[in-house]
Amino acid sequence: MADFLTTLKSQPLLTDGAMGSYLFELTGRLSEANHVYESFNVDQPDLVRRVHRDYLAAGAQCFKTNTFGANRHQLQQFGLEHRVAALNGAGVRVAREAATEPIFVLASVGPTVQPLTEAATVAECYREQIESLVAAGADALLLETFSSQRQLELLIELIRSFPNAPPIIAEITYRAELSPLAFVQRMAELGAAVAGVNCCAPWDASAFVDAARNAPLPLVVMPNAGGFQRIGSRFMTSVNPEFVGKLARSFFDRGVRLIGGCCEMHPPHIREMHNYLRSRRGGAATAAARVQVSRPPVGDGEKKQNGPFSRKLKEGRFVVSVEMLPPRGTDEKLHGNKIEFIRQLAESSLADAVDVTDGSRGIPLMPPGDFILLARERLGWTAAGGDRLEMIPHFTGRDLNVMGVQSRLVGYHANRIRNVLFITGDPPKMSPTYPRSTAVFDLDSIELVRLTHACLNAGVDFGGAPLGKQADPRTHFTIGTGFEPEATDTRRELDRLRQKLDNGADYVMTQPAFRPEPLDALEPFRARHRILVGVMLLTSFEHAERVAQVPGVVLPDTILQRLGATPNVADQAKIGREIAAEQIRRVRSEGWAGLYLMSPSGTSGVLDVLRAGLAS
Repeated sequence: MADFLTTLKSQPLLTDGAMGSYLFELTGRLSEANHVYESFNVDQPDLVRRVHRDYLAAGAQCFKTNTFGANRHQLQQFGLEHRVAALNGAGVRVAREAATEPIFVLASVGPTVQPLTEAATVAECYREQIESLVAAGADALLLETFSSQRQLELLIELIRSFPNAPPIIAEITYRAELSPLAFVQRMAELGAAVAGVNCCAPWDASAFVDAARNAPLPLVVMPNAGGFQRIGSRFMTSVNPEFVGKLARSFFDRGVRLIGGCCEMHPPHIREMHNYLRSRRGGAATAAARVQVSRPPVGDGEKKQNGPFSRKLKEGRFVVSVEMLPPRGTDEKLHGNKIEFIRQLAESSLADAVDVTDGSRGIPLMPPGDFILLARERLGWTAAGGDRLEMIPHFTGRDLNVMGVQSRLVGYHANRIRNVLFITGDPPKMSPTYPRSTAVFDLDSIELVRLTHACLNAGVDFGGAPLGKQADPRTHFTIGTGFEPEATDTRRELDRLRQKLDNGADYVMTQPAFRPEPLDALEPFRARHRILVGVMLLTSFEHAERVAQVPGVVLPDTILQRLGATPNVADQAKIGREIAAEQIRRVRSEGWAGLYLMSPSGTSGVLDVLRAGLAS
């Protein structure tokens, strides 16, 4: 198996979540006399193996051993100090036995109730535990949940006295007076290999990461589930599995190398972390090789024939696309209402395209291609007469492997779907009663763009074989992609945009930009590339509050104040339409290539907003 530090340098790693609180959930008893969690390594090893295997099934790449309190001082209160060596050795062994695939074992070492501040007492407390963990072959020693930096430093010095000690991961709990950067620098001086924070609220962990940027060591972050907050009229926690999944992705984007969970972070949380991290790694391992082609990809002339949107786009005229969510179920009335809206939009001449989302938010909606074919059939839009609006499916890397991606795109082209918006997509988010769904992410949006432009639009498949024996087997896709103006890591987002444009994207649709400043980052691209600015229609103050919680979206206080100035929901909806129309006018006046209008709460008000915003 690869070395832990070597692997960590090449890719971020996901650890498991809590051991203690998960054992409490499984047994219904706290760690106490005659029920000491660390004793389970020997007395109930199957239970500990179950914990490890549950986390492995959730996607963890590292196990934390069940040895957090297995030092002499902590075990002494239960009369178990004579079992230090046995419990620690068994903790590493049980973790190894639970792994059905390669896994890194991080030997957990926790603090004492009262901090130890003398080298002699630290050695007396921890020496036997460290000896046992090292002898058992742990891949790293995880010193976690220390509130006393003095005790942590003395423990590191003790470990460093062992000639064969594995790498040290040093974690402290967050507190207001802590200087994250100074802490990591000090850990580096003492010889730790990784340093960071654990067992703190997610927002404190995020603050630690921001303050420790440019640290001399790889960062580790393992927050707990946080506390209750007042949300509306209720006290509740917003730290659900989806929240921590997005948080893990944010940590990844900010350069954290080791990510996991602490108290009350259980397998569902780790599963969402795994899914969101896969969405960031998509395309890295399975990107197709560059192939030789005998003809260039199709150009603007062919793409202009794809519909009114592509024609106006290539002619340099202002274009408008309206986003639509396809239906989730079998309700014919809902299907009819959505298709009727498309008809009204086409008759209004206010838009050039409808773009149809692909499992928006990771839930199982009708595939966009199927909905497009259904809409065409109901509207009577035939190949002979053409479509009144260009129909653009979103296309994510979540659901299909490389072979499936090519197959679907060839099918799209055969069915006159020749404009595709490529996005990486969100991981699946299913209800507890829904069977578990795996996120694929063989390809990210960068690779989806490249393979469509350089292969299919050049007449060959992803392996370089011709798409047909005809004189010109090339597809004619117009290729779109996305951009987050408010991304946490703007530099990374701009680098990815540059790669997508270099790989052949014809246009860019941004996420909502409720304020103009983040769009300044796109100035270097505007002269040569067509960028449609995202505008979202807000329907109420409550809707705006939900949107404000979405990563990649920043909602200015001025907008919330305008919507919150009246308690009447109908008046709030009117204000939301006014705000969207103002934003559309700004997009046009600033000379952007087009508008991408989003109305996630439905189609009500869309036509009114377009009329008001596009009026000369």
